[in-house]
Amino acid sequence: QHALNGGIRRYHVAPVLCQRAKVAMSHFEPNEYINYEKLEKNINIVRKRLDRPLTLSEKIVYGHLDDPAKQEIERGKTYLRLRPDRVAMQDATAQMAMLQFISSGLPKVAVPSTIHCDHLIEAQLGGEKDLRRAKDINQEVYNFLATAGAKYGVGFWKPGSGIIHQIILENYSYPGVMLIGTDSHTPNGGGLGGICIGVGGADAVDVMAGIPWELKCPKVIGVKLTGKLSGWTSPKDVILKVAGILTVKGGTGAIIEYHGPGVDSISCTGMATICNMGAEIGATTSIFPFNARMKKYLGKTGRADIAALADEFQQHLVPDSGCQYDQVIEINLSELKPHINGPFTPDLAHPVSDIGAVAEKEGWPVDIRVGLIGSCTNSSYEDMGRSAAVAKQALAHGLKCKSKFTITPGSEQIRATIERDGYAQILRDVGGLVLANACGPCIGQWDRKDIKKGEKNTIVTSYNRNFTGRNDANPETHAFVTSPEIVTALSIAGTLKFNPETDFLTGTDGKKFKLDAPDADELPKLDFDPGQDTYQYPPKDGSGQRVDVSPTSQRLQLLEPFDKWDGKDLEDMLILIKVKGKCTTDHISAAGPWLKFRGHLDNISNNLLIGAINIENGKANSVRNALTQEFGPVPDTARYYKKMGVKWAVIGDENYGEGSSREHAALEPRHLGGRVIITKSFARIHETNLKKQGLLPLTFADPADYNKIHPVDKLSIVGLKDFTPGKPLKCIIKHPNGSQETIMLNHTFNESQIEWFQAGSALNRMKELQQKSS
Repeated sequence: QHALNGGIRRYHVAPVLCQRAKVAMSHFEPNEYINYEKLEKNINIVRKRLDRPLTLSEKIVYGHLDDPAKQEIERGKTYLRLRPDRVAMQDATAQMAMLQFISSGLPKVAVPSTIHCDHLIEAQLGGEKDLRRAKDINQEVYNFLATAGAKYGVGFWKPGSGIIHQIILENYSYPGVMLIGTDSHTPNGGGLGGICIGVGGADAVDVMAGIPWELKCPKVIGVKLTGKLSGWTSPKDVILKVAGILTVKGGTGAIIEYHGPGVDSISCTGMATICNMGAEIGATTSIFPFNARMKKYLGKTGRADIAALADEFQQHLVPDSGCQYDQVIEINLSELKPHINGPFTPDLAHPVSDIGAVAEKEGWPVDIRVGLIGSCTNSSYEDMGRSAAVAKQALAHGLKCKSKFTITPGSEQIRATIERDGYAQILRDVGGLVLANACGPCIGQWDRKDIKKGEKNTIVTSYNRNFTGRNDANPETHAFVTSPEIVTALSIAGTLKFNPETDFLTGTDGKKFKLDAPDADELPKLDFDPGQDTYQYPPKDGSGQRVDVSPTSQRLQLLEPFDKWDGKDLEDMLILIKVKGKCTTDHISAAGPWLKFRGHLDNISNNLLIGAINIENGKANSVRNALTQEFGPVPDTARYYKKMGVKWAVIGDENYGEGSSREHAALEPRHLGGRVIITKSFARIHETNLKKQGLLPLTFADPADYNKIHPVDKLSIVGLKDFTPGKPLKCIIKHPNGSQETIMLNHTFNESQIEWFQAGSALNRMKELQQKSS
């Protein structure tokens, strides 16, 4: 184009015009190009092999196969070797990911990668003050991430830039991309037609090292949308409804693929909201087909060239006609009502019209103490505009929020734009406090002062998770998730018993009025205001950059390799804890105040399983030490066993490890001497993380065998010398009275994952292979 305009070296132009124009993956990596030609080539190879129509998910996943001609492909069974396009890491998980990458000895990342500082900013006084405080107390960590990024070629988004998933949507996701991120809500990028998958740090290290990344071939659940969104019903209600149908484990091992005529009534950022919260049903990821709403968003975020290129390859960015799904759910958007889910689990779905009566019946507090909008799930320009539209009506009648009210902008670009367009001021006027562009209360980074710990209360949020104690570390906080506009309406009314579709409020003039359904632009009429520049480019050559980790640091600690398997069966293991009921990664490795130790494995291991309920006494963080017979904290007991050279196991229930992608929930038990985790079932990311760190995640062949194991028993896993894919392992249970019984345990290890176990960890195995190749 430059040559044509300038009349320079015209004889070089003709060959260029014979090819499609190269389009950069992002503004920040002008020399890294979108490769739709390779995607197309791989799809054609696989389609010919399978001889059937493909879903959109299959097109993008199989389009990134390392060897499409020979890869064995069977949904739900085989492991795929994939080549993702890029990696994204948030600051809490990036610390351990970069420490592992440093341990690999590699000089530079092999694919475009970024670090995003969003998790370490605690909500306390408001945006600017909280950001200044975070920069001060986290200076050591931010410096480590910035210098490590510079040395190894990783882009660095500074604190205050925004939440990782909003930044990815604005800058890095695009139709057909395969992106992995060290956060469970990475699927947010599916709102732009990408396959974006949450993983642990060790998986990210594989991709950054240029090693094919393994993923069990996902099943595909189709969600057919008909009708049209209108009134108070929002995109959030789609996923709240789906969560109620599939539950927290119904999407495990599957990609949720939305399709049908109703898709076009949803904005691009609304589609991202739906994909984001798909993590709460255990889905590998979620995705929407490329359409005009995505093109509009790409254009508004300065990527019209990507939209034009995607148009040329559109047939590969939508599902084939006649493709088959493993399960199909149909939702008529015209009939869908506003929903609110909770408390204590994101799949307990209620229509907003019913929640007041249900709460009274169940004894849940109906008075709302705090309403919170924002988070990676709902902090778009449209979300803020719809909330402001509700607030503006209340202000016109002299009302403000009866509940405390907070607002979290998703990015610096969103913050600057809603300030310019007046939304932020409207939300302040109605009583809101604008927090920093960060995760904040959604992940427990909330210095909450209005209640005491143990005080029963209700909060409503536009977040994605509402596990016990997640937001404020108070187990008596009843947290409900819903759309930002419903949060705003309920905060104005101050009670769960208010239904904005039918109920009236009373203005300061004594007159009753009803809120109109909110209406707002999905994108600003003017261009987005980018706000402050918060991005640090990696230098072309970072080899001279120093990355310092002090040996006396309490925040950072270089990693030591885990011990290799000794070739023997795991005999006479003690049971650290037999967990009763739900055990998320929040229970295994709590966030909140513990986030400051995410780069120091030994320090953060002091939170191991402190939230899990011990079946022996019904208490959290209280287990019997089998060697002393005294009860004490879980981490202390694990450390005692390690000191005495005793291996131990954990027994878990259903969907063990659901929630966050944090690999600390796998690193900590390995660090403190654990070898085996036996459960009825696992959440996908956590199971992989355990394998990566050299642990054995095993499941009961008969779930009823969970009841055969008691906390005072000893366990032996035998037959490890013949450990092979698909072959169950034998577990001998030794009871204190001398009796024994044998049960069978299943596993999902493939050959390379068995090598991780034998080497002590996936990182150890990577080093072994590097040594062999050199």
